[in-house]
Amino acid sequence: MQRTPLSPETLRVRIYDLWENDWLLLTAGDYSSGKFNAMTVSWGSLGSLWGKPYAQVFIRPTRYTYKFCNEYDTFTLCAFPAQYRKALSLIGSRSGKDADKIAQAGLSPQPAQVVAAPVFAEASLAIECRKIYWADFNPDNFLDESIQSHYPNKDYHRIFYGEILFISATDAYR
Repeated sequence: MQRTPLSPETLRVRIYDLWENDWLLLTAGDYSSGKFNAMTVSWGSLGSLWGKPYAQVFIRPTRYTYKFCNEYDTFTLCAFPAQYRKALSLIGSRSGKDADKIAQAGLSPQPAQVVAAPVFAEASLAIECRKIYWADFNPDNFLDESIQSHYPNKDYHRIFYGEILFISATDAYR
């Protein structure tokens, strides 16, 4: 897919729709060494923090990608056209620990512009981030008791904040 650079100030997305309905592919690790993993995410945010554009993602410690997000300094978020929904579903339902789910999904990782984690040739939007902060959910701070129902195994998410360093996108995001 042909993407061109785009500044965070000019990125046009329907934020809720991007996360909840379209999903994103979060990838962490190092493309050049071949050590990376991806997972489909539907929780997150984009915004401004500490005077920097940022992306926020949530990962349970039971996910294989969690290890990569902890060990590597960068991650990417990629959005795809609707025809890749089945590929994103496959990546979101299988572990990269057991098989090459990216190849099974028919996606093509490629070097990012400025970070070690890869982006994907088929992506219509690629956001490249450098981690700047993380925090773990603390169940003592849940103000709505129903939130606890999302954690029957007590595997509370870790939240990673990444400074957005580079965005490339198709015209649909301009």
